[in-house]
Amino acid sequence: MNNFNNILETISMIEKEKLDIRTITMGISLLDCCDSDGKKSREKIYNKITTYAKNLVKVGEEIEEKYGIPIINKRISVTPISLIAQSSNDLDYIEYAKTLDKAAKKVGVDFIGGFSALVQNGYTKGDKILIKSLPMALSSTDIVCSSVNVGTTKAGINMNAVKDLGKVIKETAYLTKDTNSIGCAKLVVFANAAENNPFMAGAFHGVSEPDCVIHVGISGPGVVKTALEKVKGDSFDIVSETIKKIAFKITRIGQLVANEASEKLNVPFGIIDLSLAPTPAVNDSIARILEEFGLEVVGAHGTTAALALLNDAVKKGGVMAAKHVGGLSGAFIPVSEDEGMIAAVKKGSLTIEKLEAMTCVCSVGLDMIAIPGDTPSSTISAIIADEAAIGMINNKTTGVRIIPVYGKSLGDEAVFGGLLGTAPIMKVNTFSSEDFVNRGGRIPAPIHSFKN
Repeated sequence: MNNFNNILETISMIEKEKLDIRTITMGISLLDCCDSDGKKSREKIYNKITTYAKNLVKVGEEIEEKYGIPIINKRISVTPISLIAQSSNDLDYIEYAKTLDKAAKKVGVDFIGGFSALVQNGYTKGDKILIKSLPMALSSTDIVCSSVNVGTTKAGINMNAVKDLGKVIKETAYLTKDTNSIGCAKLVVFANAAENNPFMAGAFHGVSEPDCVIHVGISGPGVVKTALEKVKGDSFDIVSETIKKIAFKITRIGQLVANEASEKLNVPFGIIDLSLAPTPAVNDSIARILEEFGLEVVGAHGTTAALALLNDAVKKGGVMAAKHVGGLSGAFIPVSEDEGMIAAVKKGSLTIEKLEAMTCVCSVGLDMIAIPGDTPSSTISAIIADEAAIGMINNKTTGVRIIPVYGKSLGDEAVFGGLLGTAPIMKVNTFSSEDFVNRGGRIPAPIHSFKN
């Protein structure tokens, strides 16, 4: 009877509460694709991706059919391209982005991540060229995602990169102005980036990862909210226990899918990412979970505390159900991709300043936030610096995915469609940060970076 009830519960979670596996991501090392001839390097990259990932989508669909569990995305992450392309004498890396785009489309995945650079300590030749190539690369490809790691707790923050990326984001917004500056939605600026993160736009295959590996990212905000509806008015002890129990169940399903995918593809299992990732659909919102805690609207005082409890309980419940955990694990709080967050911004309850406070306790950072298109690049750089500082000081991953929507201002909306959703244009502080950003150099690592 117990097993029967568990089966019914799982069916209900899938059919009514939007439980899904958010992504199966194949990480592929391209370190053996370096070549002094850029054309030869790109041929090796294309051949390796299309060989290793040729069955990824097919296997994902077989698992969906076998267990009845939706797997929303099949994705690929690769070694940061700045590390591969700098062996060549190419003066820009746009053709590398086009090669990734072509290979990913050939195998039928949703996104490919790894047009990336790690510059926390400073630039190499390849890092400089990749960052300079970003606007054209992101505007001339469809499913290539990019990330740049500008800081770590050990290294501090590379403020030269922070300054450059403000300009890159503005230029990318302009080059994709006909599609609500969507190019910026494919770029994340990180501090303490995770090398095994299966979520876009920030996924890349770290240099310490094996040649090929399978990561799985779970989801399920609707399931958590439904569970909390049954303990309305109970203490936070009960709330925490309830989330832990449901996170355990969700993660067991993720581990099942990971085992199956790993076996069928004959690729080692990497990690389960214990993230609650929302979608723009009703009943699939992190904001609505936080409101279930007793907040009138997300953004009200108490929101940060509620998010901290949610994040912690998801990790505690999930970690017991998975063989290996990693990635970004926790609750994502993107604005455009969360129906409740969008509503809170429209009501005036949720501001960038409150979102920044929430990122101190969540798994990522300022995510999918649309701002006025005429926002200066120095302001964007300063927003990145603030968020990187939170990550650096608190020894956690933080990121910024911000979209200055060209030609739009307060009161407008940017419609991206699909999982990227709709973003109301949010107000930014209009006082200048230009002299601050123009200093350049590196913000030193904090004193606790001495820990070895």
